[in-house]
Amino acid sequence: MCGRYTIFTEPLRLVERFRAEWPDVPWEPRYNAAPTQPLPVLLNDGTRRIRLLRWGLIPHWAEDPAIGNRLINARAETLTQRPSFREAFHRRRCLVLADGFYEWQRTPYGRIPYWIGLRDREPFAFAGLWDRWESPEGEIIESFTIITTAANERIAPIHDRMPVILLPEHEEIWLDDAAGPRAWQAVLRPYPADRMIAYPVSSRVNSPRADDPTLIQPVPGS
Repeated sequence: MCGRYTIFTEPLRLVERFRAEWPDVPWEPRYNAAPTQPLPVLLNDGTRRIRLLRWGLIPHWAEDPAIGNRLINARAETLTQRPSFREAFHRRRCLVLADGFYEWQRTPYGRIPYWIGLRDREPFAFAGLWDRWESPEGEIIESFTIITTAANERIAPIHDRMPVILLPEHEEIWLDDAAGPRAWQAVLRPYPADRMIAYPVSSRVNSPRADDPTLIQPVPGS
């Protein structure tokens, strides 16, 4: 699964990289992005406007928005089978902007956190789904989930799953409503292992209250 990630790239770089407009709302870099937080995504609505949506998908038909706490990830292999994701897969796909993510390796000495990113340190996009929920009182929450797949050779020693990092040439396919389910499913695959890096980081990342640049620094000697 993917339960924490980073998005600290400067907004101007993200605007350039994704050919999109940055939202006119307060924003601070996230070195430990966690579920329930508002985070930048690009929707398949044709606007090319980056939006801040809550992490943890709340389906539009849900009675209780707390369901979003359990829907931070969606398995690529079962998107068309799960009621929570099936409609969104066909109608509401998004790019989740990021520049790294964390995963925890189980060892006899406890769980070791790793920061994982691209070798060139460039920002990228997770494949995501989004939805718009409205309460009986009129409260509106727009939210998203991150799609996961089997781990590649770089990540497998750490964890058996990884978020789907879309190749740049696949990002527009994922957003294109005309591409169709077969094309969308085809891009949900592990990112090339030789283009990625992973190294141990401080266990401070275990707390979502920790959020500063030191979290992505390698543990000395690693």
